[in-house]
Amino acid sequence: MPRKFFKRFMPSQTVVKEHKYLRIFGDVLHEPNLWHINRRSMAGAVAVGLFFVWVPVPIQMLLAAAAAIMFRTNMALSVVLVWISNPFTIPPMFYFAYLVGTWVIGEPPQDFEFHLTFEWLGNELASSWKPFLTGCFILASVSSIIGYFTVSRLWIYAVRKQRSKRKGIPPL
Repeated sequence: MPRKFFKRFMPSQTVVKEHKYLRIFGDVLHEPNLWHINRRSMAGAVAVGLFFVWVPVPIQMLLAAAAAIMFRTNMALSVVLVWISNPFTIPPMFYFAYLVGTWVIGEPPQDFEFHLTFEWLGNELASSWKPFLTGCFILASVSSIIGYFTVSRLWIYAVRKQRSKRKGIPPL
């Protein structure tokens, strides 16, 4: 059952409620819909989490939590999925977003050498922010749509398979 699968990997409700950065949401975190594990809630949470993976700001968790509240999806999964973008995955992900943006805009990609300094970041973003942000938005939208429909369809398939197994009927 998909519910058991997600429950195994989800942080507990109290851990998320007591997280120091998520306390700003206050009593809204006590809304039961934010903690339900069902098809709509989990597929929406995957969409929210995958969208904010591509948002190049350091407050991705807060934005994902706010979107989970707004769309009434599972908050824990939305927030956890944001950690796909971590210090190891951010450079290749954002370089790929930059390449997608240059392809969409029609600009040739610039050659540059990466240095982890604020000066380098300011200089490089000043010249390449448009393709970078375009690529981030496109990848955020596409990955969230694909994630939503994939989880939704897999959930439906798993439930049908379990029902047919219980009844002794072959799955559709």
